[in-house]
Amino acid sequence: MSAQLIDLSQSPSLINPIVAELRDVHVQGDPLRFRRNIERLGMLMGYEISRTLAYAKQAVPTPLGEASVPMLRQQPVLATVLRAGLPLHAGLLEVFDRADNAFVSAYRKHEDGSDAFEIEIEYLASPDLNGRTLILCDPMLATGSSMVLAWEALRARGSPSELHVVAVIASRQGVDTLCAALPAHATLWVAAIDDTLNDQAYIVPGLGDAGDLAFGEKL
Repeated sequence: MSAQLIDLSQSPSLINPIVAELRDVHVQGDPLRFRRNIERLGMLMGYEISRTLAYAKQAVPTPLGEASVPMLRQQPVLATVLRAGLPLHAGLLEVFDRADNAFVSAYRKHEDGSDAFEIEIEYLASPDLNGRTLILCDPMLATGSSMVLAWEALRARGSPSELHVVAVIASRQGVDTLCAALPAHATLWVAAIDDTLNDQAYIVPGLGDAGDLAFGEKL
């Protein structure tokens, strides 16, 4: 069995116009607006995930008595892939504001004079994941290789009881690759799916390089 896929673009919501702004070359040139839009998607997608989690009622004292309120049974661990994932992670953290956090660095290591590359993992900081709900995010799911390696790196910190993976724009290839690599109990949440990857493994029509648009071009 493969992971479950939830494509939020298939339902009418404010997610779709925010994705449209991220794609629009006349809007995405403003880094502040671009980062903020990614954060907004993190909040909206985090809310959708929150509806699937386990809750238990707790008594909350008020000035006039006591209220019984459904509360999360367990705080999740929010993980992201540096650096492009930081705004999406920030949006999720606005929703799950008491969550623990994990960070993975993954980058494309290009061969000299070639478009060929390998994904390398250099850094991992994570709490114990055994029995936890893990939410792993990265805005762009192109080939799926970075997310698969990030997941494999995080598995060294334990076995989560639940796994949710969040991407803003995914390629069809990336979705197929990741769903096949994740455990059957995992859920992949995406805001849009595009059919094509170009020769440099960028999603088409996509939106370009999310890390560069958020934080500036890198060498």
